[in-house]
Amino acid sequence: MKKTLFCVALAALTLASCSKKEEKTLSGLLKSQFQKEVQGKKTDLYVLKNKNGMEVCITNFGGKVVSIMAPDKNGKMADVVLCEDNMDNMLKSTQPYFGATIGRYGNRIANAKFKIDSTEYTLAANNNGQALHGGPKGFHAVMWDAKQIGDSAVELSYLAKDGEEGYPGNLQCKVVYTLTSNNELKINYEATTDKATVVNLTHHSFFNLAGEGASTINDHVLTINADKFNPVDSVLIPTGELADVTGTPFDFRKPMVIGQRIDTINNKQMKLGKGYDHNWIINQKKQGEMTFAAKIVEPKSGRVMEVYTTEPGIQFYGGNFLNNDMGKFGHKYPFRSAFCLETQHFPDSPNKPQFPTTVLRPGQKYAHTCIYKFSVEK
Repeated sequence: MKKTLFCVALAALTLASCSKKEEKTLSGLLKSQFQKEVQGKKTDLYVLKNKNGMEVCITNFGGKVVSIMAPDKNGKMADVVLCEDNMDNMLKSTQPYFGATIGRYGNRIANAKFKIDSTEYTLAANNNGQALHGGPKGFHAVMWDAKQIGDSAVELSYLAKDGEEGYPGNLQCKVVYTLTSNNELKINYEATTDKATVVNLTHHSFFNLAGEGASTINDHVLTINADKFNPVDSVLIPTGELADVTGTPFDFRKPMVIGQRIDTINNKQMKLGKGYDHNWIINQKKQGEMTFAAKIVEPKSGRVMEVYTTEPGIQFYGGNFLNNDMGKFGHKYPFRSAFCLETQHFPDSPNKPQFPTTVLRPGQKYAHTCIYKFSVEK
């Protein structure tokens, strides 16, 4: 009898263990597929939920948002960000920035060099001789320490050591992702340093509001709250000019279909970026004030995403370098099948004294908030 009871209990425990291990998220992802040892630390998948049924999945490798489940106008949920569905594929991805926390410096720094107080620093070059998104081993490619804060938030922390990827100073970073009851993914960034350095943290989700795996974002309707943008040169470094958007394909002050002007207007900037890959200067009344930056609508589903930020700029990238990259559940991500809206300081600010400074000194605190708010239009 005792032996029988023991066998029954063991079978029940085994079944419970298997059920828990294979429990799927709303997006269909398995936590077990993201549990691995990387750089001597354990990776995991952190699931955020709110009372409205939204769900966000985040991994501590690269601080990456792996999925965002958002409702359409009929209440149907879909995953609206591109990424991989397991850690093995993430580690060998052809698109290492999918969903990532970007640093120490988001976007590009010319010639992978800059000066602070007459001292020149040479960075790891990884983009046509430029430093892009913190270098090949930037924050997108490191292990963050993670702590889940209830059902709706996770805190990530990382110490970027002095000299990492060429940047000066030990930079202590903290990023908190919160899924609010208003269907907002709120991202709070903080950083301190023990030596003068440059900091420009941002978020790099690749969105498609029709659902990841959909073929294009050119039918989405975009608004950007900006009168000016940064023209770029042949290697996508800002020229230093703050150009008026009036009469150009960069005027999104009124809602505009993204694909309407990409290939029909002979514009040098569009050719240099192979489409949209530029920074807009947000119409911000006061420096550091939370400001509406952009809104994007997918007409068929009715999904809407608004972007708010304390930063002075926003990079709109139209997926020009996607090339049928392999994504979740066997989906392929073709050319211009996603967009990014990255709130930030301007590219190459360390070499452009006329731009808002990105220098952080000991005793100062870097702080930046970005909000992606989801809703529907019927």
